[in-house]
Amino acid sequence: MTTTSPDLDATAALLDDAAREARGMDQLGLDASVAEAYDIQRRSMARREARGERLIGIKMGLTSRAKMAQVNITEVIWGQLTDAMVVENGGTMDASRFGQPRAEPEIAFRLGKSLSGVVTELEAWAAIEGVAPAVEILDSRFRNFKFNLADAIADNCSAAGLVVGPWTAPGVDFSNLGMCMSIDGRPVGIGSSAAILGHPIRTLVAAARLTAQYGGELRAGDIFLSGAPTAAVPLKPGMRVSLEVQSLGQCGFSVTTPSEGA
Repeated sequence: MTTTSPDLDATAALLDDAAREARGMDQLGLDASVAEAYDIQRRSMARREARGERLIGIKMGLTSRAKMAQVNITEVIWGQLTDAMVVENGGTMDASRFGQPRAEPEIAFRLGKSLSGVVTELEAWAAIEGVAPAVEILDSRFRNFKFNLADAIADNCSAAGLVVGPWTAPGVDFSNLGMCMSIDGRPVGIGSSAAILGHPIRTLVAAARLTAQYGGELRAGDIFLSGAPTAAVPLKPGMRVSLEVQSLGQCGFSVTTPSEGA
């Protein structure tokens, strides 16, 4: 496939329009540096903010071997979360808002203080004020989730939605928690939080460094999705998704169409 050098604003608009319209598109094959790809992401997210969306946190991507193998990319990346992406725990996800949604189990952190640059694991621990089970909803703008590294970053790392369960005080040891995501009561993703870069705290350390390097922020009050230990699972209307995380509890949601949700 031929790669193309990006017009940053035009590419940001193209990706934003595809996301708003839940419309699939061909892989761009961007011939862009990582810095340029994050610049496209920033410009695309600025369009969302101009429409009234509010940034509420950061998500990490490709933090396990399973995820890297699924999309054939070998680098950890990050994207941004907005309030419009939130699906209430126990609520419904309107399938018509998404083109090819997938779900994956996560450990979420709520930050009590900002983090930036090179930090230690102890400093990252000290910044956490809450831990929770979470499900991230992915929806690549590229058909069949086929993209190169620059495409993935520019497309906000496929961020589309999140469901967060009850918050627990950060004293719980989340280094090796069993995680089971089920659809309609049938397990579809079983793993351990230890598969998230070996320990989820390492993704927060990486995020502090990478966001500072490429123009993002980890702010007090933000939600941070640490990444998934298993591959993402496609979603269809009628499904009921649930996640149980050892010591942290449960969260879940139903996938509906507009007529079902009315």
